[in-house]
Amino acid sequence: MHEDIRFVGLDVHKRQTVVAIADGGRNGEVRQYGAIETGRSAVEKLARQLARGGRPVRFCYEAGPWGYGIHRWLTALGHECEVVAPSLIPSRPGDRVRTDRRDAVKLARLHRAGELTAVWVPEPAHEAMRDLVRARAVAVSAVRRARQQLSGFLLRHDRTYSRKAWTGAHRGWLAELKFEHAAQRIVLEDYIDAVAAAEQRRDGLTKQVRELLPSWSLAPIVEAVQALRGVAEIVAVIIVAELGDPRRFDSPRQLMAYLGLVPSEASSGEKVYRGGITKAGNRSARRALVEAAWTYRFPARRSKHLLARCQAASPAIQAIAWKAQLRLSARFASPPAVAFGHR
Repeated sequence: MHEDIRFVGLDVHKRQTVVAIADGGRNGEVRQYGAIETGRSAVEKLARQLARGGRPVRFCYEAGPWGYGIHRWLTALGHECEVVAPSLIPSRPGDRVRTDRRDAVKLARLHRAGELTAVWVPEPAHEAMRDLVRARAVAVSAVRRARQQLSGFLLRHDRTYSRKAWTGAHRGWLAELKFEHAAQRIVLEDYIDAVAAAEQRRDGLTKQVRELLPSWSLAPIVEAVQALRGVAEIVAVIIVAELGDPRRFDSPRQLMAYLGLVPSEASSGEKVYRGGITKAGNRSARRALVEAAWTYRFPARRSKHLLARCQAASPAIQAIAWKAQLRLSARFASPPAVAFGHR
């Protein structure tokens, strides 16, 4: 039955998609099929042509700017389609020639061999929420960048603020700054306006996230995750938006690998070397978790903010969160004092 399957590799670009086919079986032919226009009608027409006679067809293409549209078009027609992680595609060390046709043929061949790693494809509603969360992350970066530009301009002209920045007092101090030259006053006002515009955009997107959260299918998971220390509402939304339903992972090991939180290793023979985390997984979720983990430096306790977040969680979830806090806070506890001369 495997020999009847056609494995199709798609090298997708903005205007055209290059197609290659690998026939089933170990010695099946691998050939270039041609190029089609990148669009729904052309992709569906290709699928119908390749599936004539009831022959099963399996498609694959690299994850990229086109997102999951092609995957959804093909699966709606009843075909299997995998969106492949580009960084995990095997490559030969001496292969330094890359063309669209070579890439399509390579995808078809590796797909037949089962050596490609598929990425998780979210549902459209989940993808929409994740897009909103990522847009907010871009806005947060824009605020940070605008503030750094203003601070750099002031530092160059020996204008420093000795107390906590970006408070009401700091903004009042900015409004009272004076410069001798008109051009510098214009630059100052422009930087201040840029900071205000970036903050307004960030706050608007944050408001939209909170308003749409109750209607999200994964809102109960967001609510449960907030029972953990250091995970407030926005951090919980970021984690769940990037991870999806955590039940899709078969084990904690798979979850840690997805987040890039497993240690790197370069061992050979009797020599064993383990380094820092691989950072090969989802960057946004990993950053949110690492920031939340800093709160476990302090002794375990339930603050009033944590208690307020835990009210909606079930007693079982609260018990799990408290158990996790006890275990993680103990890792950062200082070692007990020992007598001089003893270990």
